[in-house]
Amino acid sequence: MKLFFRMLQFLFVMFMIILLTIPQNALAQNHVVSPSDIQKDVAAASTAREKEVAQLESFFSSPQGQRAMKSAHVSYQQVDNAVQELSSDDLARLSARSETAQKDFTAGRISDRDLILIILAILALILIIIAVR
Repeated sequence: MKLFFRMLQFLFVMFMIILLTIPQNALAQNHVVSPSDIQKDVAAASTAREKEVAQLESFFSSPQGQRAMKSAHVSYQQVDNAVQELSSDDLARLSARSETAQKDFTAGRISDRDLILIILAILALILIIIAVR
C-alpha cells in the first residue's frame, strides 16, 4: 500500500513537472482574428478617415464655404481642428452630407444661398459636437 502511494506521488510530481515545462503559448488557442487582418482593418479605417477629412476640407475651402465661415466669424483653422476631433461616425456622416450638397450644387439642384446655409448648418453641427465632448 505504501508503495502504491509512493508511486502515485511520483506520477503526480512528474505530471506537474511536465505541465510546468510546456510553453504556455503551446497550450493557448490561436487568435480568432489574425494580426494581419487587424492591420488591414486599421489601414482601411485610416484610409477612409483621411478621405472623409479631405472631403470636408474641400467642402469648407470652396468659395461658398469660405463665405459661410466668414459670415459665421469662424476661421478655417478652427474648423480644421474641430474636424480632426470628430469621431469616425460623425466624420463619415458629415462627409457624406457635404459630398451630397456639393454634388447638388454642381448639378444646379440647389442655389448658392442654399449651399451657404447647408455649410453653416454643418459648421454649427461640428462645433456643437466638439463642444459637447
